[in-house]
Amino acid sequence: MYSWVLWFHVVSFISWFAVLFYLPRLFVYHAENIDNKGFVEVAKIQEYKLLKYIGVPSMWATIISGGFMIYLSIAADANLFKTGGWLHAKLLFVLILVVYFFSLEKFRKDFEADRCTKSGKFFRMYNEVPTILMLLIVGMVVLRPF
Repeated sequence: MYSWVLWFHVVSFISWFAVLFYLPRLFVYHAENIDNKGFVEVAKIQEYKLLKYIGVPSMWATIISGGFMIYLSIAADANLFKTGGWLHAKLLFVLILVVYFFSLEKFRKDFEADRCTKSGKFFRMYNEVPTILMLLIVGMVVLRPF
């Protein structure tokens, strides 16, 4: 069963990261074309649908399947949390990623209400956060450095 849950977790993770990579890019275009009302209205729809229809379900699927994998792993090795420092680090990075994801929802709501004052340059930089976190999370799983 673990292999099936792992498969689902990886697929969910990929879907979630597609949103984490693309939504801030939409924010870049939105911020840089704020005077083009036609574009802004289309961007608002895209941002909403991307976040609500793909982002939220894939985030929860990732978290739930990850939690189930931890449960299955603990059943096989009761010392996982005592000896798996890499898992603690991974979970910390995942928590930061979840906070980042919710910050995207805040920015989306600000754009929706026409009150976001952040620049395209800000969102270009902000778009690097999930890449760094992905490298750290995958590194913890593959390398298990501690």
